[in-house]
Amino acid sequence: MTKPRAACVRGGPARWTAALAVVLLGAGAGVSAPAAELPSFTQTRASHPVSDLQLLDRRGEPLQTLRMDARRRVLAWVPLEQMSPSLLRAMLVSEDQRFYEHSGVDWSAIAASAWANLWNTRTRGASTVTMQLAGLLDDDLARRGGRSMTQKLGQAWVAGRLEKRWTKAQILEAYLNRVPLRGELIGVPAAAQALFGKRAAGLDARESALLAAMLRGPNASADVLSTRACGVLRTMRLGCEGLIDEVDAVLRRKALSVADMPQWAPHYARLALRADGPAAQRSTLDATWQRVAVQSLRRHLAELSGRQVEDGAVLVLDNASGEIRVWVGSSGSQWSDAAQVDHVTARRQPGSTLKPFLYELAIERRLITAASLLDDSPAQIATGAGLYLPQNYDKQYRGWISARASLGNSLNVPAVRLSLMLTPEAVFERLNALGLQLPETGGFYGPSLALGSADVTLLALTNAYRALANGGRYAEVSPPRRDPGSPRNDSHRVADPKASFIVGDILADNNARVLTFGLSSALALPFPASVKTGTSKDMRDNWCIGWSSRFTVGVWVGNSSGEAMHQVSGVSGAAPVWREVMLALHAGGIPPPVVPPAGVVPQVLRFDGGQEPPRREWFVAGTEQPVIRPAGTAVALTNPIDGAIYALDPDIPPMAQRLRFAHEGRLARGGPATWRLDGRVIGRGATWDWLPMPGRHELALLDVEGRVIQAVRFEVRGAGLKQAPTAGPDSRPPIPQVNRSKAQFVAAPWRPGG
Repeated sequence: MTKPRAACVRGGPARWTAALAVVLLGAGAGVSAPAAELPSFTQTRASHPVSDLQLLDRRGEPLQTLRMDARRRVLAWVPLEQMSPSLLRAMLVSEDQRFYEHSGVDWSAIAASAWANLWNTRTRGASTVTMQLAGLLDDDLARRGGRSMTQKLGQAWVAGRLEKRWTKAQILEAYLNRVPLRGELIGVPAAAQALFGKRAAGLDARESALLAAMLRGPNASADVLSTRACGVLRTMRLGCEGLIDEVDAVLRRKALSVADMPQWAPHYARLALRADGPAAQRSTLDATWQRVAVQSLRRHLAELSGRQVEDGAVLVLDNASGEIRVWVGSSGSQWSDAAQVDHVTARRQPGSTLKPFLYELAIERRLITAASLLDDSPAQIATGAGLYLPQNYDKQYRGWISARASLGNSLNVPAVRLSLMLTPEAVFERLNALGLQLPETGGFYGPSLALGSADVTLLALTNAYRALANGGRYAEVSPPRRDPGSPRNDSHRVADPKASFIVGDILADNNARVLTFGLSSALALPFPASVKTGTSKDMRDNWCIGWSSRFTVGVWVGNSSGEAMHQVSGVSGAAPVWREVMLALHAGGIPPPVVPPAGVVPQVLRFDGGQEPPRREWFVAGTEQPVIRPAGTAVALTNPIDGAIYALDPDIPPMAQRLRFAHEGRLARGGPATWRLDGRVIGRGATWDWLPMPGRHELALLDVEGRVIQAVRFEVRGAGLKQAPTAGPDSRPPIPQVNRSKAQFVAAPWRPGG
């Protein structure tokens, strides 16, 4: 076999000349069509397929980078002048040392490679940077794969065409941005940030040599890569001591950490970025305010550590345009186990934040004014599921109190009574008209809707508050992803501007909320701002939503899991974040005050019963009053209520159980009221303690002339008892209040002395 090989060697130059002729012939005849279709450099750069899109704020400042392609990692195009000089040198040393001398094909390298192949000797490939770029740009060449003769012919022909149409700098720039490197990484920018945590401009000589070594074997082992990189460094006349350890450390990284990429609005970016859009896409967010909101939320949640609260969300809307200025969907993975959940769009119970809409509707329908006295006393409301017993947050009652103070101090009982005046269906319809999209009906929620029993999103609720800020005009929020040329959302009237202004004035009145919040709470700002807090049942949700004349801000704090927080109310949970965001929004100047609309008039008034100090109040024209008197003291049954069901406790002696009948108000002609049970008069007085008997009963309250003032029906359940003789008022033992739980009442035992 020695002789034939020698013959081949002697015939080498002839064979090489023939091969070269085939190259030239094939290049001109077989691949002319693809070359004519090659894009220009400008087209190639414009159509660069990035995997990580960047969200910009309204002024073009980067806010968030979001990966959209799970198969590849391709970052935004980087100009050649922003590449490291060490990188450029290492790449050319490794791949194309005569790059600036040839015209696309390095004939010397091809001759050397062809001659070596005749001897079956492994050698460096003859593909130039331009030929490799041709394979990256031409899909047909890329599909052929391998190092076949057909592929080489095509690359050589296209490379020649590229050299005529593109400059050397453009060819090198496109190559560095499109060349595949290790694993999923495409282009030097992605590899530099993923492997070394830096931009392409910051790569040093050793890092550049490693990337150059990856060009010939992207997924080679650490030993192979370090050997190749060391060869590149020696060619560059640099040392490579300890390189193997550095290469091994880089390749051992389990997660590719893309450094120097802003991560301020991940949830909004998922909604706003278009996969078919440009690499950098502008939004309506404000980067400065977004960072303030994120940092404020995280800092405040850190201060609440130990109180079982980990999640939060912040939203800022521009009142005039409806554009979103801040969107913080979560506190982040460091604080939350559900950092991927967007709590701006998650449904939660809003608590007392629905009360302003009740008061606005009641003032709009002229059922009340801001000065009207509302009843804040214990209430028992019959529902289809039993008795509903609303209580105030502090478990106290204040009697007659003005609507301004009732809303300002967020009292529950007056709000429930107000919702019954309006009817739950009317409240439901108004809330839906404001965009809350409640899934059930008003009858389903009943009177509890006034206290926030329905689930709403922070986005919808904040936008409903924005409607109040805009004088009752509702418009949808400008969507994160708006198609070019799509029409803007037109506003339409939902609430009365006069009633909206009065409610806004109440929510901006620091004196109106002093009973509950004091004078120096987080709700008090150095400029006019209307605000309302809310806390859902068992402290599962905290809310603080309010507006100035320019912006509406909504904040939610709680747990994505629904677990209750420990002693965290709206004023201590969400309000501090709301305050910091509001101050940041208006750091450039105090917002102008809200101008009263036509039809709203001021009136100085006083309260005849001295319930509250004299003050100036706003009224809808025609409803103003200089003197406010409590509502009439009509007599009404307070216990039992119609439809009540009582259960006798079998563990308590029957003679020790009593049911107290009670009414409120004074009779028109004075004197005690008369109690008539099942057609028989049993006693007189404001209260009467009755030994209950099982069965259905009818109780009537009579005036001094024997006329029925009010009658109710109720039921007692339990073991059979004989009715005891009616006792006189002096012989009745004092009976404690009845313990209540929804539809069932259990009479408490009487014990001497208590």
